[in-house]
Amino acid sequence: MSEKIETEFVENFLVVWNPQKGSELYRHGFYGKPIGIPKPKIMEFDAPLILDLMEGVYLVKNGKITVSEGPEGAKVSFKKLRSRARALYEEFDLKYAVYRDMRDRGLFVTPGIKYGCDYAVYKQGPGVDHAPYMVSVRKAKDELTATDIVKAGRLATTVRKRFIIAVPDLETENIRYLIFKWFKA
Repeated sequence: MSEKIETEFVENFLVVWNPQKGSELYRHGFYGKPIGIPKPKIMEFDAPLILDLMEGVYLVKNGKITVSEGPEGAKVSFKKLRSRARALYEEFDLKYAVYRDMRDRGLFVTPGIKYGCDYAVYKQGPGVDHAPYMVSVRKAKDELTATDIVKAGRLATTVRKRFIIAVPDLETENIRYLIFKWFKA
């Protein structure tokens, strides 16, 4: 992608109205979801692309998109976009640190709400492979019970994924990943 792609802030999402630009963004990292195409199997589509704010903050920070809003098309700064994301997401800074780290490592990250976690993580991309990981972001001081681990493990096993707990330290920018592997005794 050579030039920044224009997006519009609508409600709590960013919209790439130009289908060609949306397709380009999707092709270069599986960002967003095309409207009306729940599981895109193609890389070129004739529909606007919806980005969530986590993706938007990452893409603005990396110079891939610009954001505007309102009838005048006022530009939305990175700081303002991040502020809105912080208001929308519980523990945004922790979750963003993990999202950014995984994306920077070349993984493809989507919301994991259908698995009861923060992220579903792909090695090759949605529609190309199944997400081998489900990731929950926790603070180092969070309590995690044996029941929590068993519940997550049973779900992960049922959907054939590895359960990962990501514990970011915002001061050092270090993230610990605890990967659970289940086996039959």
